[in-house]
Amino acid sequence: MKKEYIIYKLSEEMKSCTKIDNELFQKYDVKRGLRNEDGTGVLVGLTKIGNVVGYERIPGGGLQPIPGKLFYRGYDVEDLVHSTIKEKRFGFEEVAFLLLSGRLPDKEELAGFLELLNDNMPLEQKTKMNILELEGSDIMNILARSVLELYTFDSKPDDNSRDNLMRQSIELISKFPTIIAYAYNMLRHATFGRSLHIRHPQENLSIAENFLFMLKKDYTELEARTLDLLLVLQAEHGGGNNSTFTVRVTSSTGTDTYSAIAAGIGSLKGPLHGGANLQVIDMVHHLKEKIKDWTNVDEIDTYFTRMLNKEAYDKTGLIYGIGHAVYTISDPRALLLKELARDLAKEKGRDKEFAFLELLEDRAITMFAKVKNNGKTVSSNVDFYSGFVYEMIGLPQEIYTPLFAMARIVGWCAHRNEELNFDGKRIIRPAYKNVLDVAEYVPLKKR
Repeated sequence: MKKEYIIYKLSEEMKSCTKIDNELFQKYDVKRGLRNEDGTGVLVGLTKIGNVVGYERIPGGGLQPIPGKLFYRGYDVEDLVHSTIKEKRFGFEEVAFLLLSGRLPDKEELAGFLELLNDNMPLEQKTKMNILELEGSDIMNILARSVLELYTFDSKPDDNSRDNLMRQSIELISKFPTIIAYAYNMLRHATFGRSLHIRHPQENLSIAENFLFMLKKDYTELEARTLDLLLVLQAEHGGGNNSTFTVRVTSSTGTDTYSAIAAGIGSLKGPLHGGANLQVIDMVHHLKEKIKDWTNVDEIDTYFTRMLNKEAYDKTGLIYGIGHAVYTISDPRALLLKELARDLAKEKGRDKEFAFLELLEDRAITMFAKVKNNGKTVSSNVDFYSGFVYEMIGLPQEIYTPLFAMARIVGWCAHRNEELNFDGKRIIRPAYKNVLDVAEYVPLKKR
């Protein structure tokens, strides 16, 4: 029997052996996707790190949509962001200190923390050479492999003491920008035939500034501040998002930091999680071509209606960047990002495109309510604007999702540290109900 036929035959058998009737999920009260019937997440743990708020419970049952809020260690992210914008400074490092320690640093502590991060940004020579030699066109895959390699350079890779966990956290936060920048420059050289640039991180620069320097050397102050804002907004999003939960699940086994973080990278790589901003920017490019008059509400409404009815674009019935698992009336990250996106569009002479994006956002929400008519309140999410912002900064699509990881590594480390240090910790082990009847074994010669 040919090997190709065996693969084909096994894949055909997969049709039946993976089929599970939907009625069985209701029969056994299975929370598919760890979601309750009302769409809320199944409560599986407690945390003191992040809090995502998009609705409130009504006495007697039901949910009431409210404007979205995001809290880091009890602090409203809006306050953190507006403070850094007002003071014209970078905020990602302050947020990293807050999420790791549980409190805000004073001026001297923040300066020392910045210096510590800068000290840890350079890579081991072997890691640099390995990145240059790694084959593949997916930066997330290269990032995961590079993180696993860091295990070999760590003198205490399996030590889960508090001191060691904090050291590993700081080193990973510092090294992610360097790994991603070097990996893209190598991809750019090997795949696109461009010159190879390996720029070393500079002292006295923020993580956002250093990343732009290593990636493309030249950048404007507004580009760096906008990237810094994106890093702040994506640093943490509660323990229930898929990649953070993945890190907590793997960490609960007592495995090493590098294995747990690599698992989180694998989760974030998925198009239903970290890859969503790519789907948005591809959709926007499509709409720019299909919508002849970018100010014509009727034309936009008609096309969105066709998309929602699975008659246009990719025929999934989705408008990417609209809707969120928790946020209802608004996503605070999208509102904050829009503030700087407007300024950046002005700097880049792309005001018309920004106005088009704002109109798309408004009409998408309106048409979703009209076409779906399911009583569900939706808003744009952070992905709706993040791709456009990356594009204006001049960042290639290949690093959109890795940039998400560069921010979220802070939240991942904070949650891993919490998972390994709270008193009530246990290995995370949910249950699955087997719905197949017992079969009688038939000896091979009788089959």
